[in-house]
Amino acid sequence: MQFGVFTVGDVTPDPTTGRAPTEAERIQAMVAIALKAEEVGLDVFATGEHHNPPFVPSSPTTMLGFIAAKTDRIILSTATTLITTNDPVKIAEDYAMLQHLAGGRVDLMMGRGNTGPVYPWFGQDIRNGIPLAIENYALLHRLWREDVVDWQGQFRTPLTGFTSTPRPLDGVPPFVWHGSIRSPEIAEQAAYYGDGFFQNNIFWPMSHVRRIVELYRRRFEHYGHGRADQAIVGLGGQVFMRPNSQDAIREFRPYFDHAPVYGGGPSLEDYMAQTPLTVGSPQQVIERTLEFREGVGDYQRQLFLMDHAGLPLDTVLEQLEILGSEVIPVLRREFERLRPAHVPHAPTHASLLAARQAADAPRPQLAVAGVGE
Repeated sequence: MQFGVFTVGDVTPDPTTGRAPTEAERIQAMVAIALKAEEVGLDVFATGEHHNPPFVPSSPTTMLGFIAAKTDRIILSTATTLITTNDPVKIAEDYAMLQHLAGGRVDLMMGRGNTGPVYPWFGQDIRNGIPLAIENYALLHRLWREDVVDWQGQFRTPLTGFTSTPRPLDGVPPFVWHGSIRSPEIAEQAAYYGDGFFQNNIFWPMSHVRRIVELYRRRFEHYGHGRADQAIVGLGGQVFMRPNSQDAIREFRPYFDHAPVYGGGPSLEDYMAQTPLTVGSPQQVIERTLEFREGVGDYQRQLFLMDHAGLPLDTVLEQLEILGSEVIPVLRREFERLRPAHVPHAPTHASLLAARQAADAPRPQLAVAGVGE
């Protein structure tokens, strides 16, 4: 089981002081969070991709490449790579380069994004969101697995005898998660390729999450990639912790009430009851996260959103310290104890390389007795 954090990189005023960080401060804060995540023993740091204010992570490969040079172990991922508005050729090149620089510690989460104006900025139409996601990923999948590609589609110029460079590290493409909140077509796409499916359930009740994950699992088995409970599933989540739950709620409430994504909507208490948001003690976070397994079955990756809504960097680093020291060790132990032996761990570059080498290894020849023996 992999545990980590993801960031959307919002530049939001702190409602308790009224001050917003500068873009430079927010970018450096994201780097500090990644370094702290590795320090406290998390497995994954993931950044979103946005091209509009008030967000800053418009170039995930630049940020992750910089973080790769400062870390040794943590997996570097995207929380969204916009498969709809990015050219799949450029994705193939950029993330293969990042994969080499990071020594394989790279994977991606493909997504359509949730900001409509981005589409025309990059020459696309939001009404083609699903067809773009399907066609662009089909091309990306080939670019990483075929040395020479001839291709023609609806949304970009044809390719003739094209080779993307550099080739994936060790001939193993980065592992891909398909991220979705509500689109069954994306769950189907993930299942078709045998890729991971990340249900970013930060806005939705478990009943919705269960339905779409079950769809992905059924279709994963239908396409012959393994049993339904062996499908590769990731979940999102949001937490804020203090030793005393009342203190956590009191401290987090102004950030919740003024957050751009849900401020002015349901109360904090209603939102916690209806979504995975957990504001309370470390033990409450442990218990709530274990409930996710009851909802969707054994899964492979849990990412928490912890640095949004104007929370100051010092507070986020404190939260990471609590997560790494008091929460994750217990969750690792419990998830591993409960995981059946046939349910796989989350793929890594090392495990994918080992699987490919095993598949490519020559099989022993069957000995056939000679005539007359």
